[in-house]
Amino acid sequence: MGEAEINISSDTLVIHAHLITYGGAADQEVTERMRAEIELMWNEPRVSVIIQDLLLVLRFRITATFVPALDSRVISTNRDPRNNYFRIEQKSMYNISFVDGLGCNTGYFQYDNLYEGSTTAAHEFGHTLGLDHPSQLDIRGMGAPGIMYPRGTLVDPQYQYDPNVSPGLPGGTMHPKFRKVRNEDLRALRLNWLKFSNNRSVLGGFTNIFHMPH
Repeated sequence: MGEAEINISSDTLVIHAHLITYGGAADQEVTERMRAEIELMWNEPRVSVIIQDLLLVLRFRITATFVPALDSRVISTNRDPRNNYFRIEQKSMYNISFVDGLGCNTGYFQYDNLYEGSTTAAHEFGHTLGLDHPSQLDIRGMGAPGIMYPRGTLVDPQYQYDPNVSPGLPGGTMHPKFRKVRNEDLRALRLNWLKFSNNRSVLGGFTNIFHMPH
C-alpha cells in the first residue's frame, strides 16, 4: 500500500510507502535492507507518466522503522495509507514470505528470504500495490524475468538457480535474484487511473492484520 503525491514544483509523481517491521527475526539491519531494495529496484526503470495532463517523473520514496514491541492495536487502528506492517520470523508455516492479498498493507516474511539482492521485498511490495503474478510462467527466450514472476518460473538457463540443469528440474527454475522491475510492471500499476484529491491518491487498501508468529 502507498500514497501517490503529485509534486508540481518538481514535476514528479512520488509513491510514498513506510515499512514497519516487527517479530522475532526483525531488526534495524534487515529492515533497512528491505527498504533499500524496494526503493532501488522500483526506481530503476526511471519512467515518466501522464497524470491530469501533466508529464511527471515517477519516483518511489520508501522509509522504514523497526518496532520491537509493536502493539496489535496500532495496526488494527491504522488509517495512514503509507504504513505497511510486516512480521519477520525465522520460519513461516508456508516456508515462504507472503502478504495479505493484492493491494494490502500487511504481511509475513521469512528471514532467509531477505538476503542481500534476494528481490523478495521488492516482489512482495508489488503485491501490496495491487500487482499479481503473471499468468504465463514459461518465459524462456524473453530475457530477464520481471519483478512479479514467482519462484518456479521457467526462464533462460542463465537466470536459473543452476544454468546447467534442464528446465523444470530442481535447480532448473528462476532464481529470484535475477528479477528486475521493468517498464511493464510500472504500467501495470495503472497510475493514470488514480483519482486525486489535493494532489494525493491511495494505492491499495487497508488490511491492518497483526500476525502472530508461526
